[in-house]
Amino acid sequence: MSVVTVSVLPELSPDQVASVTALCHRAAQADGTEPLSEHVRLHLRQGGDRGDRPDGGDRHLIAVAGDGIVGYAHLDPTDLVAGPAAEVVVDPERRGRGVGRTLVEAVIAASPDGRLRLWAHGLHPAARRLAASLGFVEERRLEQWRRSLTEPLPPVSLPHGVRLRSFVPGVDDEAWLELNSRAFADHPEQGGWTVRDLHVRLAESWFDREGFLIAEQEGETGPNPGRAGGNLLGRRMIGFHWTKVHGSPAGHAHEPIGEVYVVGVDPDHQGRRLGRELTLAGLHRLAETGLEQAMLYVEADNAPAKAVYHALGFAHHDTDVMYERRHD
Repeated sequence: MSVVTVSVLPELSPDQVASVTALCHRAAQADGTEPLSEHVRLHLRQGGDRGDRPDGGDRHLIAVAGDGIVGYAHLDPTDLVAGPAAEVVVDPERRGRGVGRTLVEAVIAASPDGRLRLWAHGLHPAARRLAASLGFVEERRLEQWRRSLTEPLPPVSLPHGVRLRSFVPGVDDEAWLELNSRAFADHPEQGGWTVRDLHVRLAESWFDREGFLIAEQEGETGPNPGRAGGNLLGRRMIGFHWTKVHGSPAGHAHEPIGEVYVVGVDPDHQGRRLGRELTLAGLHRLAETGLEQAMLYVEADNAPAKAVYHALGFAHHDTDVMYERRHD
């Protein structure tokens, strides 16, 4: 086997991005699941956080053997509280030869303060063994659940005075970001979305405003009520269900599948079953497009949410694991 060398880069060239993307596609085909999270895939394509950040922004680590890239790692050092986070992918044909260990060791060395959170997508025994051998302990599990959309869905029954409409880019941005922040104040990632985080996703090819449902309460006003479809004065944005359609035979390791991307409810309106009804509304929308499957992610320890999803016909499909290495 050729000697493996690892380079740590602030950003990748277009050719490197193409090579890493192809590597990820091979890994997805071999494993049946995407090797990198959406967050990392977006940063890979769009450049991530860099510039004048004091932490230096994202770091891209590429493992090269001969003249080809055989592994990739993404290091995000921007969370100063929880610590740096990383994800790693190795070419399926190069596994079992130390490439993964070399990459993880390089990521540890590149971590600004010695801490590191390492995500593994899927319950892979090899990933668990590697993590344990390098001093990582399991810290968090994120489960993927799925439901058939060919099976009947319960009807949607919204609380009194609540109406649904589609998100309007450029009009609803500020109000949605405020609501998202309130709804996910304690969430490790979702609650901290910025304008840039929103706009990056709105620019993605999969974005469909008709699948981004906004719930408004009549008789209330918010800091920035939407104005789509006429004068909406007296209505306040209190919840949302952002659906996503991703995957295709040509570009992914699976057939197209609908995703319950994000469901959020204003804390002032919790306890009204709005989250359940918003979830159902989005599932009906996905089913109407002809999709046969829907998926969602839920924290493994979120028993109330899992009970709701189970009652709606979802079942566990796969699990992502976060391992943590604390500062020595």
